[in-house]
Amino acid sequence: MEKAYELEFGGEKSGSLYVNCCGCSKTEPLHSFGPAWKPHYLIHYILNGKGKFMIGGKTYPLEAGYGFLIMPEELAFYQSDEGDPWTYVWVGFSGTKAQEYIKAIGLSVEYPVFVSERSGELYQAVKDMMEHNTYGISNELRRTGQLSIFLSVIAEGGAVRERNQGDWADTYVSKAVEFIQGNYCNPIKVTDVADYVCINRSYLYTLFQNALGMSPQQFLMTFRITKAAELLQHTSLSIESIAISCGYQDPLVFTKAFRQMKKMPPSVYRREMKKGGTRKNREHLEQVEELVTRLKS
Repeated sequence: MEKAYELEFGGEKSGSLYVNCCGCSKTEPLHSFGPAWKPHYLIHYILNGKGKFMIGGKTYPLEAGYGFLIMPEELAFYQSDEGDPWTYVWVGFSGTKAQEYIKAIGLSVEYPVFVSERSGELYQAVKDMMEHNTYGISNELRRTGQLSIFLSVIAEGGAVRERNQGDWADTYVSKAVEFIQGNYCNPIKVTDVADYVCINRSYLYTLFQNALGMSPQQFLMTFRITKAAELLQHTSLSIESIAISCGYQDPLVFTKAFRQMKKMPPSVYRREMKKGGTRKNREHLEQVEELVTRLKS
């Protein structure tokens, strides 16, 4: 037996992320589930006590501060300790973004366990979902918001796993490139990129040199100037407007950077492109895109 407070939100649903069920249980000694599977993602977080979790042929002895993930349609078993049975909260969820978020957190069948010291926040998120349990868009949005908070807290702790340093390096560079792609039009600096991926600037420099053969600053400038060359070729925007559109607040700084890379000022480049010299810029753009694609493959 277990003392459980459980809510299930039925009906056909769709969307990027939504709650299927949630609850809180104070279990009896040796209370167990399975072996069985669920049709959605299911995360348990242990508030106190101990137990064991089994999935993928592995057994994980767990205690307060740990949590575990059951993937959809994966056979799993868990059982509370005989002497110190656990109390846990849980959330079941689905959505088109669910798999992406779980993967980004680092959880999988191979690494289904996470740790978090923020038990109060995880408990409050589930408690709030349970308090807003009736039908209606307001409560549905509220539950989805709390689910996002729940996953966000878990993401800060991360999966309990040994991760290859090369894996981390690829992730840092890939995320840094994505940040540059989305923000090159703003006056960002390399320190902003490093802050976004949560590493120091010198380490980011080393990772970029190893992965791309250039520094973060060189990649940022290359990406901006390539985009500027596209605008010079395909629009009638002024040089100043193009500079601002590519993250340069000072047109003179932009012109200097452009000349350094293209061996001519922007105005001359525009004239050359009108003469039919588009192939060279297209090749340069393809080279940049190839670098980005290589990181994502």
